[in-house]
Amino acid sequence: MANVPEDLRYSKTHEWVRTENSTARIGITDFAQRQLGDVVYVDLPKAGAPFEAGDPFGTVESVKAATEIYLPVAGTVTAVNEGLEDSPEDINTDPYGDGWLIEITTTGPAHPTGLLDAAAYRALCAEESDG
Repeated sequence: MANVPEDLRYSKTHEWVRTENSTARIGITDFAQRQLGDVVYVDLPKAGAPFEAGDPFGTVESVKAATEIYLPVAGTVTAVNEGLEDSPEDINTDPYGDGWLIEITTTGPAHPTGLLDAAAYRALCAEESDG
């Protein structure tokens, strides 16, 4: 079973969000990185780029596929995990820590509707694993 921390919110497209005041840190979930396999490259936006919730903001490439990643909340990019340029495998080894992707200053609600709590996300993963 994939690791699903209780303190995060999750999108149905397998991104996680950790919010603190108006800042949100975003990455892909443990379930997503397991589905992708070994991550070999990450293409992320530059700081200052604005996005709406649901917009694609980058690409994660693995030995299996290249997958777009979507912003679960609206905001402006304030930080990009530069460490992933040299160590994209951090997404596989530590998706909720060193493998984070971007930080944004949110422009919408800090906890928008449509994001899942840990229990609902685990149920989604179980559904997708069975399907």
